[in-house]
Amino acid sequence: MKLYTGDLSPYSAKVRMQIYAMGITDIEFELPASFYLGKLAEHSPIGRIPVLETDQGIIPESEVIAEYLDDLYPKQSMAGTTPSERANVRLISRIADIYLMNNIFMVLPQINRKTRVDAIKDLLINQVTRGMGALERHINTTGFAASEHLTRADCTLVPALWLCQNTVPMLDTANPIEVTQHVAAYWERIRTNEHAVRVLAEMDKGMQARLDGTELKQIEAARAKL
Repeated sequence: MKLYTGDLSPYSAKVRMQIYAMGITDIEFELPASFYLGKLAEHSPIGRIPVLETDQGIIPESEVIAEYLDDLYPKQSMAGTTPSERANVRLISRIADIYLMNNIFMVLPQINRKTRVDAIKDLLINQVTRGMGALERHINTTGFAASEHLTRADCTLVPALWLCQNTVPMLDTANPIEVTQHVAAYWERIRTNEHAVRVLAEMDKGMQARLDGTELKQIEAARAKL
């Protein structure tokens, strides 16, 4: 199998963390040049990463890929062990996906102060705050996000909280983790987990590549091959 993935993509990062935690070793990682050229639809109609390429065809969307991996490797499944735990795993993953990551992605164009529309920024940041408040109510106060063991909830939440910490302040808005108690304590705990450490280092690397021009050089190299 092959996973089309990028270091800075939080949706890709959640799948990579799951792969690391499950101990899956037969998935190759790749970021095709078409990604830099806006032509990823050549690999997947949705045109976004991550995409998992299998012998049966392609699977887009991070949550669908995550569920597929749990089904494919049931003994290593990270979906939870009881109906209640599985529901909590899905809930926290959904909060991280929809209320945190999705709204942060939509608000990122407002980083530029010259073109910023405050009404749009405020609307989307309020949704992030709302999601963080829900997360504060639902997250475990000990152990991992939804259980006493690592689950898919952690794999989604780690990249989402990285986004909160590293991008929201660029909007002249405080890191939403800072006003929480349980989420902040979880964020301290999870960053000692070996799989979280690995994924966070990859995301840091991706951010550095964007800031220092390495990513731009990769785009230019891809265009030069046309």
